[in-house]
Amino acid sequence: MGSTITEKILARAGGLEIARAGENAPFRPDYMIAYDFPGYTDVMFKQMADDFGISKVDDPQRYVLFIDHMTTRGGEREETIHKVTRDWGRTNGVEVHEGKGIGHQVAAELGYALPGKFLVHFDGHISGLGAFGALGWGVRKDLLEAWVTGAVYLDVPASSRFQLEGRFGPGVDNRDLIHHIIAEIGADGCAHQVMEYAGPGAEAMTIDRRQGLCAMAMFTGAVSAIFNPDELSLAYANRVARAEFEPLYSDPDAEYVAKYTIDLDALSPQVVLPGSAKSSNTHPVEDLVGTPIQHAYIGSCASGRIEEIRAAAGILKGKKVAHGVRLNVVPTSERIYQQAEDEGLLTILAEAGAHVAKSSCDFCVGYASPLQPGDKCISTGVLNISGRMGSTDAEIYMGSAYTVAASALAGKIADPREVVEL
Repeated sequence: MGSTITEKILARAGGLEIARAGENAPFRPDYMIAYDFPGYTDVMFKQMADDFGISKVDDPQRYVLFIDHMTTRGGEREETIHKVTRDWGRTNGVEVHEGKGIGHQVAAELGYALPGKFLVHFDGHISGLGAFGALGWGVRKDLLEAWVTGAVYLDVPASSRFQLEGRFGPGVDNRDLIHHIIAEIGADGCAHQVMEYAGPGAEAMTIDRRQGLCAMAMFTGAVSAIFNPDELSLAYANRVARAEFEPLYSDPDAEYVAKYTIDLDALSPQVVLPGSAKSSNTHPVEDLVGTPIQHAYIGSCASGRIEEIRAAAGILKGKKVAHGVRLNVVPTSERIYQQAEDEGLLTILAEAGAHVAKSSCDFCVGYASPLQPGDKCISTGVLNISGRMGSTDAEIYMGSAYTVAASALAGKIADPREVVEL
């Protein structure tokens, strides 16, 4: 019996000849990543010193810190938490990346997300790095174990394979795909598994789409998602690599818990009702057309890349956001912001009435431009639970950048296919 790409990556990280689903062993991540946030990194720093006597870490090149939350207000509280992170990084010789954008994107741009690598974070959206043939795993509380010992005990996950056929139609993208998958298999359909994407539809998918798709894996119960490396992802990795890497691939006779086939040509735009991304909350956009909105948001670690910004600009060019709607567009990184500016996309969006902001996680978590009681928002953010973007009495719908832009234009949830195809 062959091995999946996930099993091969973990076998390498664990110094094992073979790693099989269900086995428990210590695995040594290539990179241990975190962003500073009150109650997370500051607590870890203190525990490492007080409980484990670690004054300086070994292998500082394996630790990576990002400052991408609490960046929009510039108050004393924000500066205090950031100073703790900067000081710890300086003392330990650990790189702290600040002002470059959302860490899950910047990690790829800076060459951490390389084929065959194993990366851990306390945030599950690190799974987006699976677009490059890397295994990104949100280990949550166990991140402290990794930071203290350099390794983390994990159960090797099984995998489910998603065979993608065809291509996305007009006004449809990866966001519609993941919500379709959740609707079909349920919010625990891949519990403690890795979602492995393959097939001609996967190969035709751009890096942006792959990242956005993999970043939402946790909403199926999966620990991660991954694409086998191909010419596209290898070309990207070779441009940015900061270390040597060895691409790994699933064997033809690898074993999977389940196999699914999805025709991308048959997908339609999907909208998720407020409350959660669970399967029963997902509906075709036509079921919700006409629902009034006051806010719209394009950004987050699962969106806001150049393709989504192009999609929004294409819909809004020469038009105006509906009166009474605030559209926030937040590129995922400073590099993407600059590219969008160079292409004239930010000018198009601003002329349409959108508010374009520098890259930050703050809009997704309600720290910037918080929703007020009674507000309805349509968003490409990663969560739509009560209070996620502000008031607990606000409602958050989720959809693709196409759907968000079309809805901002209409002042109500709208079918993007009616605009894209004009």
